[in-house]
Amino acid sequence: MSAPLLLASTSVYRRELLTRLGLAFDIARPDTDETPQPGEAPAALASRLAVAKAAAVAALHPQAWVIGSDQVAEFDGRPIGKPGGREGALAQLAAMSGREVRFLTGLCIARHGHPPLTALDTTVVRFRPLSPAEIARYVDAEQPYDCAGSFKSEGLGIALFEAIESRDPTALIGLPLIATARLLREAGYALP
Repeated sequence: MSAPLLLASTSVYRRELLTRLGLAFDIARPDTDETPQPGEAPAALASRLAVAKAAAVAALHPQAWVIGSDQVAEFDGRPIGKPGGREGALAQLAAMSGREVRFLTGLCIARHGHPPLTALDTTVVRFRPLSPAEIARYVDAEQPYDCAGSFKSEGLGIALFEAIESRDPTALIGLPLIATARLLREAGYALP
């Protein structure tokens, strides 16, 4: 494939994941308003933002294929965001203790003049009952302030769970590589 590949994200997690596919790519910051629309369901929000990010970068780089992705955590039917700091992380994890959270990861691969290729992954995380001391130890050890749901499943956060139900273990980190590889093949990239 001769078309350049761009990742419409500044997330270090997504960049590290995409590197696994062995394709050369560059990073572009999408200029996208991520404000949810009134009444927008979390799955619709994740899908819309993935398309918006890819389309925004594709408009500036019409010769490139652009990967956009967005993840929305859904708890009790509502989106939850990044905690922003220690107190927010403590509160999120306390609320999710012994409960399930759905992580919806929207994916879009777009190129100017081509219909967008899209996918949506749903991962369900079941938290085990957590004591306040366990939550505080975890938050102080890993400081997951930039992660929706206040954990890093690829790190110590795995110890907080009873189970993870997913078709793609990389989706929870921010970029579903199984779907990404499938859509890149559809776009003409040679992958195993």
